Amino acid sequence: MLRPNGIAVPPSINPKSCLCDECAALCCRYFALPIDNPTCVKDYDHIRWYLCHENVVAFIEKKQWYVAMLSRCKYLQADNRCGIYETRPRVCRSYSTENCDYHGGEYDFDVLFTSAEQLREFAEKKLNARRRAGKRRISLVPQPRATARLRRRKYRGHQTLSLPVIR
Repeated sequence: MLRPNGIAVPPSINPKSCLCDECAALCCRYFALPIDNPTCVKDYDHIRWYLCHENVVAFIEKKQWYVAMLSRCKYLQADNRCGIYETRPRVCRSYSTENCDYHGGEYDFDVLFTSAEQLREFAEKKLNARRRAGKRRISLVPQPRATARLRRRKYRGHQTLSLPVIR
């Protein structure tokens, strides 16, 4: 038997049973929200900030960016059933088993980011690919300023060196 998405129902599942009877309630263990596709350093840095938090991932699927919070619903019971089924939110009511992650096979992201470092590398590669020749390299991480190093500055038309104070 085929599901609406064209994938065969595993033989261990009775086609007349509710798919939720066989499921590990994956839809109740995370949620993903679409976000604006990043176009500049500031946008990428916001996503990097999300990834600095525990249990957060970002991904690209069909050219759309998402941020996902891997957090279990507080009403999910030990038997993977909803503790507030009769009064559950509309989002839960409208969710269809056609979109079920558990029975849908392997999930295929275009790109998955599980750390801020992964995103930084991706963003810098993308942003630097678009920069003009002669422009300085773009970095998401601010570079420390050389405060103790020698610095040149103009003083009354003459070039002088600022030396660090030694005590």
